Amino acid sequence: MKHYLFGLLILILIPAAQAVEILHWQRLPLSVPLLVGQERIVFVDRNVRVGVPNSVAGRLRVQSAGGVVYLRANEPIEPTRLQLQDADTGALILLDISARAARDGEPELEPVRIVEGETAPGNATQSPPRQTPIAVVLTRFAAQNLYAPLRTIEPIPGIMRVNLRRDLNLDTLLPTLPVQAALLAAWRLDNQWVTAVRLTNTSADWITLDPRLLQGDFLTATFQHATLGANGTPEDTTVVYLVTRGSGLAQALLPAIQRFDPAVHFNKEHHNAQ
Repeated sequence: MKHYLFGLLILILIPAAQAVEILHWQRLPLSVPLLVGQERIVFVDRNVRVGVPNSVAGRLRVQSAGGVVYLRANEPIEPTRLQLQDADTGALILLDISARAARDGEPELEPVRIVEGETAPGNATQSPPRQTPIAVVLTRFAAQNLYAPLRTIEPIPGIMRVNLRRDLNLDTLLPTLPVQAALLAAWRLDNQWVTAVRLTNTSADWITLDPRLLQGDFLTATFQHATLGANGTPEDTTVVYLVTRGSGLAQALLPAIQRFDPAVHFNKEHHNAQ
């Protein structure tokens, strides 16, 4: 768990770095090579349907969830074109895939992020720097969407709603507190995401929300309220806004907790002793 400074925003001291290949969609097919037996992740950041030709349907596993496409080839595949169609607008993104066997010692291919409407580095015009940090902009925008009247929300160019993985396990977010966590909504601006998570007190005691108890790789974290009232009171629920860089909340959480079961442990030890 990284250290946080608690205030309007809790800024993480050491941001995480993960290699991601950036591909710029400019109406030209994007090349996405695969290695047989290895899953490659493609971040699209929009809800898409994937069109797969019948010729590779039995050799390629494709899953799409929450703006992320997962590709895994079971055997070599000749160059083939996939279509990613935006479920809301119908817009297409074309991927040219191929798959070959991995060589001994060859590292896994890095994830891919598809960025739309940007030119290649060196030809792009630099946009003016923002006066307000993106994490602050995102957190403020998320809080307004959840708590302010819709007519008072100021639209911000570039912010887009992000689909959530409803099966995401949040048990490791605050494992030492008696709270139940549930996903509410997520938004993205540039390469940062904010995810709003509802926290509900499941105990009969008041709880002080300490950001140092949060477990995960977050850029910033902000509680809507600093305390939670006892379960069943109007104050037993609040929201935490978690900002991540380079990917959404799913990649920032710790693995699921392997809980200790004394009965299972005893049976295993007893069996080994015999």
